[in-house]
Amino acid sequence: MGAPLAGRGGVPRRDRARGVTEPVSRLRSAIESILLVVDEPAPVEAIARALDAPEGDVRAELDAIGEELRARGSGAVLRGGEEGYRLYTSPDNAEAVEAFLVSGSRSRLSRAALETLAVVAYRQPATRAQVAAVRGVNVDGVMRTLNQRGLIRETEEPEGHARRYETTALFLEQLGISSLEELPDLAPLLPDVDLIDEEDE
Repeated sequence: MGAPLAGRGGVPRRDRARGVTEPVSRLRSAIESILLVVDEPAPVEAIARALDAPEGDVRAELDAIGEELRARGSGAVLRGGEEGYRLYTSPDNAEAVEAFLVSGSRSRLSRAALETLAVVAYRQPATRAQVAAVRGVNVDGVMRTLNQRGLIRETEEPEGHARRYETTALFLEQLGISSLEELPDLAPLLPDVDLIDEEDE
């Protein structure tokens, strides 16, 4: 395990009020990076364990990050609770985000995205583990992209159950069909269809 991320230094940050640059602690810098890659709230305990840092220090840095985002009217907001912390887009920018995603949904999807989308459509509701088992690779990034583009969404599952995903009305619209019964043959896009029903979480 590496050295604990404590103390200040490493990443400068501009203090507009005083016109000077103040260093951000290595710990805060590392926490910010973690918050940018998580797909669900990250528990304080998990962050502290990964960074070999005291939980109290992690909580203090999280509070500082949240306050800084609020103070400068950032387009990102930090929300946290018992389940953990995660960065979200600001509600004030909902219209801008929606416009961008709708525009982006018309752009061409990668082969990896098409394969992942096909698995979800074929097996839905499907867990990430099921999709990853079929594709044989980590699908977190692709699933996040498909979710952001409005092509898939999380289903409501009882607490304690793995998150499952299903396709959306926009997915049907993009294919030019009105129901899942009209889906074309997806087999050519699936690496191994037989695995879909075998893998469960």
